[in-house]
Amino acid sequence: MQREGAGLGVSRPLLAVAVLSLSGFLALAVIASAKHFFDLDYSARAFVQLAHVPLLDPAMNGISGLGESYGLIPLIALGVSLLWRRSRRWAVVLPLLMAGTGGLEFAAKWAVDRPRPNLAAWGFPSGHVLALVVFFGLMIYLLCTSTLTRRQRWLGSAGCAAIVLAVAFSRLYLEAHWVSDVAGGFALGIAYLLPAICLVETVAGRHAG
Repeated sequence: MQREGAGLGVSRPLLAVAVLSLSGFLALAVIASAKHFFDLDYSARAFVQLAHVPLLDPAMNGISGLGESYGLIPLIALGVSLLWRRSRRWAVVLPLLMAGTGGLEFAAKWAVDRPRPNLAAWGFPSGHVLALVVFFGLMIYLLCTSTLTRRQRWLGSAGCAAIVLAVAFSRLYLEAHWVSDVAGGFALGIAYLLPAICLVETVAGRHAG
């Protein structure tokens, strides 16, 4: 599935994006830790609630469930099974990467401790978005560096991105997060995933050499 040596020549751009994402996350975290909210948080909440229809509640809960442990564990198992024959390196790395995501989420939520729109604790960043950005972000990377046709790569990547965006919207719809919580999840997920990709590809390249 993956081209040999893929990713070895793109470490600098990936790391540059990771640094920008980390900077954005830290800026959001500082504001969130002071229990402040953005005007955009309130505006987005009001806008999303305009689309609130009771008939959509089961669907939104179902979509949101992808970011829960009962949704993530089957996703990780499926990812490992699909990758095992194509790239055992990534099949082994995937569960380790996701375990690290869980630790990162706990540390960030504990450090910031900002309430959610529904007043529950530990809203920032969105753990659902963080986990799915890491999982599906890796899938997008593997698709883009694969030997599949361009159409297949684009369709697969678009599908992965659509799932992440749908879950992000569901968290806003269910009033489980502010939009800045969701943005924090995206930023932290990217800041964590991209250096991990660079590290794995660099180590693999050295062994191949």
